[in-house]
Amino acid sequence: MSGTTAVGLVLAAGAGTRYGMPKALARTDAGTSWLELACQALVAGGCGEVVVVLGARADEAEELVPAHARPVVAAGWRSGIAASLRTGLAAADRAGAEVAVVSLVDLPGLRPDAVRRVLDSAPQPEARRALARATYDGRPGHPVLVGRAHWQPLGAAVRRDTGAGPYLRAHGALAVDCTDLGGGDDVDHPDGSR
Repeated sequence: MSGTTAVGLVLAAGAGTRYGMPKALARTDAGTSWLELACQALVAGGCGEVVVVLGARADEAEELVPAHARPVVAAGWRSGIAASLRTGLAAADRAGAEVAVVSLVDLPGLRPDAVRRVLDSAPQPEARRALARATYDGRPGHPVLVGRAHWQPLGAAVRRDTGAGPYLRAHGALAVDCTDLGGGDDVDHPDGSR
């Protein structure tokens, strides 16, 4: 599954307390913004549109959002990832997509092949009911595919800093092994550690 029926969501609203600044402002050693890398991975992996959810220092971060992506600001971003996810899902709804492919800004190593593999796991023609997530060495990770039928109940289920994990487990999300592709580790500290 690919094209305009899949919208990529980059959750990038947090303040990055452990990192020392919002990760939406982070760059690689070569100067490429993590936002650019996240958007590139989603588009190259098959998403027809990308929405970037901003919050902390949104004005500065918006300047780093690539032209092919659409920034939105999560008004309640300080309350945790739930507000960002709800904002992203609302933007996906407005885009008319069938599935949302959710990723995080702090995954600079995410590969387009992982996005494609998770997208391809969505059964046709029932993609709107699909739930899948990448796993790395048995650990749940990103991207996460959420079919349209789950957007409203997932948005209602997430709370504060608890993301989609409990909902995905409760609803039997398909585990898509992406271990061989690497890039599944988030970066929490400037030295690259988790």
